[in-house]
Amino acid sequence: MAHIDYYFSTLSPFAYLAADGLERIAARHRASVTYKPLDIMALFARTGGVPPAERHPSRIAYRAQELPRQAKKRGLPLTLKPAHWPTNPAPSSYAIIAAQGAGGGDIGALVQAVLRACWAEERDIAEDAVVRDCLAKAGFDPGLADSGLLAGAETYAANLEQAVEAGVFGAPFYVVDSGQMFWGQDRLEDLDLHLGGKL
Repeated sequence: MAHIDYYFSTLSPFAYLAADGLERIAARHRASVTYKPLDIMALFARTGGVPPAERHPSRIAYRAQELPRQAKKRGLPLTLKPAHWPTNPAPSSYAIIAAQGAGGGDIGALVQAVLRACWAEERDIAEDAVVRDCLAKAGFDPGLADSGLLAGAETYAANLEQAVEAGVFGAPFYVVDSGQMFWGQDRLEDLDLHLGGKL
């Protein structure tokens, strides 16, 4: 059975645009997934990337066109400039880490709820009430937002180190135990083909 390490940021609009694509693909191929939220700004600094606000104006302008196009293509609502972005991604990331360890809910649905809160619902994913609501909607104990903060911080930092070591440089990023790597929500089809032995 294949395994996928999924590196992402709860601030990433492209992770939001991935929706449940990874989960559907993993289910189809009976692949397991480990969700690895990380600090995307720190990843950029370590791997030669540039934070969105510091990019060349032409790149910023293209992003402003591309995000709405991709959202429309997937039938997803999108706020191009969310009221609470950027914000502190750590609380939502720690909750995802705690939920993955605790089990009992739908981890994919939790990730999607957090991303949707930021990119479609104009909610601040750094706020405890928002994180707790996302946990509850995905079938997890909302109290996970308050527990395991130290372990969450340690895992969050470790995810960044593992990402750099694995050759990850953006989000969403999918690393299969076959050694194949796929960057971006627009490579989910290729991930699907790879797991099916066609690519």
